[in-house]
Formats: sequence, structure tokens, C-alpha cells
Amino acid sequence: MPRPVEATIEALFREEARPVLATLVRILGDLDLAEDALQDAFAAALAQWPRDGVPKNPRAWLVTTARYKAVDLIRRKVRMGFAPLEDFEGHPDQAALTPDDETVQDDTLRLIFMCCHPSLPEEGQVALTLRDVCGLTVEEIGKAFLTAPATIAQRIVRAKAKIRADNVPYELPPEEDLATRLDSVLRVTYLVFNEGYYASTGEAATRTLLSDEAMRLGQLIVDLVPDSEAVGLLALMLLHESRRPARTDENGDLVLLEDQDRSLWATDLAQEGARLASIALSRPKPGMYSLQAAVAAVHSRAGSAAETDWSAIVALYDRMIETEASPIVALNRAVALAMRDGEEEALPLIDDLIASGGLHDYGIAYAARGELRRRLGLHRESLDDLKIALSLATQEPERRLLARRFAASETALSQ
Repeated sequence: MPRPVEATIEALFREEARPVLATLVRILGDLDLAEDALQDAFAAALAQWPRDGVPKNPRAWLVTTARYKAVDLIRRKVRMGFAPLEDFEGHPDQAALTPDDETVQDDTLRLIFMCCHPSLPEEGQVALTLRDVCGLTVEEIGKAFLTAPATIAQRIVRAKAKIRADNVPYELPPEEDLATRLDSVLRVTYLVFNEGYYASTGEAATRTLLSDEAMRLGQLIVDLVPDSEAVGLLALMLLHESRRPARTDENGDLVLLEDQDRSLWATDLAQEGARLASIALSRPKPGMYSLQAAVAAVHSRAGSAAETDWSAIVALYDRMIETEASPIVALNRAVALAMRDGEEEALPLIDDLIASGGLHDYGIAYAARGELRRRLGLHRESLDDLKIALSLATQEPERRLLARRFAASETALSQ
């Protein structure tokens, strides 16, 4: 069990590493150097703080220490003939080394836009931002994109090389360039939120810090660019976040939407999310985030799954398919259709989606089909689906949920 100081450092790493990195990029002007210096600063904290105590301003200590570590790194490179020292040894003003919360937020937003610069391929923009702004591992990013971690790592390496080669600036883009940069930024923010709201791996179902960070970034983006899709994304995150208190039980097990105690939902978040969703949906040609937020708003207004306006939800998924067809959207529509019209209507649609190959490694598709089959009394077929879903599950609460369903189908089959 970690000692108190070590536990404090671990918590600071989770909460402060990415914001401190964003500030270091501004001060040092080099992403790789900032990453190395950040690691050295935390190593120094592990060595010094147990002996000297935690400083009054840990963030400022980490920024200042990291800068000195960066100077040492540059000096070593100079001695080895790899780099000129140039003017790096000049000292920034104290405000740069003791950034307040507002400055850190601005630094984070600048870093996101740098990582999402148009000169980088989109896949590199998203992977790099997830890694360096949000601190996701390459494994977690790979899960989000259904892509091998080694491929994600290569995307990050290539993106960093492109930043150096093109001298990509660390700044907010001019107003005329914001629209072209916004799509990737929103996509990154949404993926970060999803990783926090529904953790892809590990023992816990959620990671609150990531969701909080995504919502904070979402609000910053809306403040900077009041675009309808930015508003829609913020609405979507708030509506989903409002359900967090009911998503797991006292044992940390997942509780599906239809079984949640809706009295536990955070009313303030749900109301604000629904308000923003209405604004986003009312604008011309609402996009995918706005439409998804509208679906979440329909759920927020219902007292139970039975009272939900499933016709409205199916209609919204129809609009999504017209806007941006994808197998996952089609799967979600089929599940809503089952709630409206019955399992017999939806099951052939999911069969076709799985047979087409687009969802061959998407465990939720097999879990959904298994549940529909169970409701129809097709317990042997349900077991086949649940077995596949279990083999694809990487999150422990999800595995426990699927295992309970598997056991229930086994019991029903034996009777």
C-alpha cells in the first residue's frame, strides 16, 4: 500500500500530468522535450517529497522542476553534439512557471489545436491528442478505434515528426481556420468522455477524471466556438453524465439504462443538457452529436424505459443514418426498434449487421443480439452470442454483467 506522500504524487500524476505538460509545451516549445522533462520532474518528486514534504504549490513545483530538467537534457545533448543550446537558458517570468487554472485551461486548449493541426493526418491528430492531452494509453486508444496498439503508437510517432518538420505552432487557430479544425477536436473530446464514462479496460466501470476533463474541454470549446455541433457535444456529455450515479450499484457492477433508478440521475446536469440539446437540434442541419444529444434528452424526460418515446428515438436514429451511416448507429436503431415494435422486428436487422462483418469484433453487438434472443426464448443461441461477447469484453464490470446473463440463459435452457 503506497505511503501518504507517494499516494499524493500518484494522485497528482493522474490529475496534473496532462495540464502540466500543456504548460511545458508553451514554455519549452518542444513536445518531446516537454514529455521527457515531465517524467523527470515526477521522478524528482518521488525522490524528494518523501524527504522534504509536499510543496505548497505542487503544480508550480512540477513546472519549474521540469524546466530545469529540460535544461539538463539539452545540455547533455549539447555535450554529445546532438543539439545547440541556443537561447534556451533564458528564464521565463514567474507567471509562466506558476500558471493559474485559467492559464492551464488555455494551455490545454492550445495543445489540443496543435495536435489537431491540418498538416497532420486525422488519425494522427486524434491519437496524439488522446495520448498527450488526455493521457490515454495506446491500448485504450486502440480500443476506441478498434485498431492495434502498435498501429496507434506509429501514428503518434509520425504525428510528432510532422509537427517538428512543419514547425506547427502552439497557438489557438485564427478565426477563419476554426471550422476546419473543429471536427477533430470534437471527436477527440467525445472519445475522451467515452473512455471516462465507459472505461474500455480495467476493474472500474467509469473514470470520473476523464469525463470531467472532457466536459471541461467541451465547455471551453463552446465558449471559444459556439458551433451547433460543439453545443450538441456538450449537451450529449452532460446528459450522459447525469446518469452516472445510477450506472453502477454498490458493488461497482453495471446497471443498464432500462434498470436504472432514475431518481438518482443528476437533475441539474440533465436539465442543462436537454436545454443545450434543444438549441443544437433547432439549428440548420444538426450533426451527429446534436442528434445523439437529442436521443439522450428523450431518455432524460422519461420516468422509465416503458415510458420512453421510442418512436422519437427511432426517428432520430433514422436521421443519423441519413447524416452519417455506420454499423453502430444501425445497431442502436435496431435496439430502439426492438423496444418499440418487439424483438422479432429487430433481430433480423442485427443478424444482417453482424453477418456483414462491420461489427465482427464489437462485443456489444453480440450482447444485444443475445439479449433479444433470450427474450424470445432462444436460449441456446443466446448462449452462443454471450460467449462471443464475453471473449471480447475487456472491462471487468462488463464481464460480470455478461456472465450473469450467460448463467441466466444456461439456467433457462436446463429447465
